[in-house]
Amino acid sequence: MTRVELMAVVGLALLTLGGCKGKATESASATGESVVTIGKENIAVAQLVELRSGPAISGTLEARQEATVRAEVGGAVLETYAEAGQRVKRGQVLARIDDVALRDAFLSARAGVRSAEAAQQLAKRNRERSERLSQAGAVSDRDLESARVEAANADGALADARARLASAQKQLEYATVRAPFGGTVSERPVNTGDVVQVGAALYSIVAPGNLRLEGSVPANQVGRLEVGMAVEFSVRGFEHRFAGRIERINPVVDPSTRQVKVYVTIPNNDRSLVAGLFAEGRVATESKKAIAAPVSAVDNRGTGPTIHMIKDGRVVEVPVKLGVRDEVSELVELASGVSAGDTLLLGSAQGVTPGSRVRVIEEEVER
Repeated sequence: MTRVELMAVVGLALLTLGGCKGKATESASATGESVVTIGKENIAVAQLVELRSGPAISGTLEARQEATVRAEVGGAVLETYAEAGQRVKRGQVLARIDDVALRDAFLSARAGVRSAEAAQQLAKRNRERSERLSQAGAVSDRDLESARVEAANADGALADARARLASAQKQLEYATVRAPFGGTVSERPVNTGDVVQVGAALYSIVAPGNLRLEGSVPANQVGRLEVGMAVEFSVRGFEHRFAGRIERINPVVDPSTRQVKVYVTIPNNDRSLVAGLFAEGRVATESKKAIAAPVSAVDNRGTGPTIHMIKDGRVVEVPVKLGVRDEVSELVELASGVSAGDTLLLGSAQGVTPGSRVRVIEEEVER
């Protein structure tokens, strides 16, 4: 249960306390005893909730799969087909680079293959003829060897021509720039008409369906972590919290920060999150269902922790034993001294002297 949910329970408690308000005030007036009024913002109700605790983690959200698409051939950019923020499919055409020279090279290489094939067929027939004549004793061994050498050279020339054709074809294909995987274009640093060199960045593409939180935890907490553990975190600008799981744990401690890198996989099917956002939360290494209250309800000014609660319309100070502390929901386990449903004082209301009679009031509604 979050702190917001606890406030809903506080509202129910107010109705109960409000029902007794008239009698308490009447009794106080009869005895001449003063009554301290307390606003609803200064009370909380102890509840049985699920508490989680673990090492804090913070870091930046990154795309698990991202790529910078670079030019594999040089030339002028004839056209671009995708803009930043646009979703693309695997193999979709992103841009075209001038391929006139590449196409000429491809056609020349293809013609070279045809010539090499013809030469190879001729050399093969000459070798076969020489072998038949040699068996009949009509040609010398020297001429037979020469025919075999020419056939072998023709085979090599054909293989070289085919390799040149394959290379020329690949270069021609590179002039059509395609998306390496399905995702979203995050950046397009080139425009139509730009002349690019080999290796120039053309597009940046990310797959937003799965993100990764690259966070850090203190080195003395790494022994509590395991791959697969749940991670809860919040992102500035979003009201609800997000969840992920530890994918990897770096085996080396950063010597400058004494922190260990932890990589958390985050499902992002609705694509509400984007890479680059800062996130902070905790690894849920411990989970426990217990009676809890806001951390601010505990008074640590004395020799031991205590809480101030309302019993029969009066303030009572009770020593408590604390347990699991949930840093995310800002709740702490009250292992003893408090029962579920008890009304506790917060903030400045903790300064009310124990034994004083109190009355909880709601804020006035403007009309």
